[in-house]
Amino acid sequence: MKLELSAEQQMIQAMAREFADSAIKPIAAEIDRDARFPHETVKRMGELGLMGIAVPERWGGSGADAVSYVVALEEIARACASHAVVMSVNNSLYGDPLLRYGTDVQRERFLKPVASGHTHGCFALTEPQAGSDATNQATLAVRDGADYIVNGRKRFITTGRESSFALVFCQTDRAEGHRGISAFVVEKGAPGFTVGKTEDKLGIRASDTAELIFEDCRVPAANRLGDEGQGFKIAMTAIDGGRIGIAAQAVGIAAGAYERSVAYARERKAFGVLIGQHQMVQWMLADMATAIDGARLLTLRAATLKDGGRPYRTAAAMAKLFASETAMKVATDAIQVHGGYGFIREYEVERAFRDAKVTQLYEGTSQIQKLVIARDLLGDHDGRA
Repeated sequence: MKLELSAEQQMIQAMAREFADSAIKPIAAEIDRDARFPHETVKRMGELGLMGIAVPERWGGSGADAVSYVVALEEIARACASHAVVMSVNNSLYGDPLLRYGTDVQRERFLKPVASGHTHGCFALTEPQAGSDATNQATLAVRDGADYIVNGRKRFITTGRESSFALVFCQTDRAEGHRGISAFVVEKGAPGFTVGKTEDKLGIRASDTAELIFEDCRVPAANRLGDEGQGFKIAMTAIDGGRIGIAAQAVGIAAGAYERSVAYARERKAFGVLIGQHQMVQWMLADMATAIDGARLLTLRAATLKDGGRPYRTAAAMAKLFASETAMKVATDAIQVHGGYGFIREYEVERAFRDAKVTQLYEGTSQIQKLVIARDLLGDHDGRA
């Protein structure tokens, strides 16, 4: 694996950093406090090509690679995790499966406007009884002539309220279990498709997390992505890529908290000296820096494998596991470095602490990542995790 970024990757990284610092960082605390979706800055992210970064230009994207995606996403997350998760879902969970499994007609209609940033897409897999056990899908799609009739509910859908298109996973043959799951693109405004409750969350508060409700929702068969029964494969492939994105988000959250801690250690005095001169603080900062670099390298490795067309499921799980655990540990220690000031909003590390927690949960909990890794180590490839 190359440890140096190419000139193009460095340019994308620098562009994302400049935009994050100038446009996102100044509003991050406010939109978190108000739980307000940042429409204007997300629109500008689309104009910069960040919302479909690895999608070919033909389909509205930037035509870059997965490494460019993760270095840009880290820069966005360093400033605001809410912006980062909107970018991650658009790219990894919606854009990538549409690019990989969609027809040209579907890409033109459902991918191009999302990859170009004119609208958003979401990924609707989770249900009230189907979280870590994604095979336990209750949402049902029944064929009716040229359409499917969809009934069910999806929970915890990132950008569910704001998206124009939802990639929805449904049972089309209950007798086949997870091999009877199919994927559909459902357009916002379709009769029988409504957005229910929007969650009031601990972290990533400026990105909406919503419930999607389908009541006799008629979806054209032309909106089915791939073949009947291929939905679970599509979902797991998307999640493999999504874990790389969440790893990058976690690295960015950790890096932001670390940088604030270093700055604070250089200015805050205790016992007559800067706290950065105390060995206990130095050790915490050293541990932060080392863990962040390790998480970043694991994430870049997974992205490099994806770019090379090589298997990356286990590498993505390792990156996501280590990066999310690192984000939580670094954010916790950042509060400790700040002392009492870390517990108040003004110093912003408490926001990193709240945002970091979800990286251990979505795209598969840390425990699920360990299961994926262990199955690979033991040669157990049943395709269910």
